[in-house]
Amino acid sequence: MTPRSEDQRDTANAAPGTARQALFERLDALGLSHRTVDHEPIYTVEEGREIKKSMPGGHTKNLFVKDKKGSLFLIIALGETEIDLVALGKALAETGRARGRFSFASPDLMETVLGVTPGSVTPFALINDTGSRVDGVILDKGLFSHDPVWFHPLENNASTAIAPADLVAFIRACGQEPTIVDFAGGIAGPECLLSPDAASI
Repeated sequence: MTPRSEDQRDTANAAPGTARQALFERLDALGLSHRTVDHEPIYTVEEGREIKKSMPGGHTKNLFVKDKKGSLFLIIALGETEIDLVALGKALAETGRARGRFSFASPDLMETVLGVTPGSVTPFALINDTGSRVDGVILDKGLFSHDPVWFHPLENNASTAIAPADLVAFIRACGQEPTIVDFAGGIAGPECLLSPDAASI
């Protein structure tokens, strides 16, 4: 992981609305363009399909998982991407970055580490991981075929658009170096785990 910026904010315990504003201020400070659309709360990909028709770009799903040893990973993918957690876990294990099968982290752990509740998981929640509890961030290569891509701004009653390259910049500013995975092409082994530069995106 890269060192965290001194001005990184901890919004985990902020009141509703306050957390979102702190995130936007952080994006602005980093010079990253973004726009937000308010809507009814969305808890699943299916629930959001109708709402998202008016928001062109790539819409997403985000999984907060742990391995057998308790290492935590955030997986960020297009909503329609099929994620093979078994194959991904094996590929990461071959590089020594994961141990055992992935399972979903509990809501309590999610709130403790990311400061969000189920239905609101988002890469923007890395702003709350001030203890560097997240061990890896996995990005679906398919995200980079869309501009913008949309994520909840720490609350599931809105969606925020950001360019894929700016998403990578934000993740790096939170102290993480993301790994790119071409889920659509299949995960054959550790050679499928790429850095943003190696993935030519």
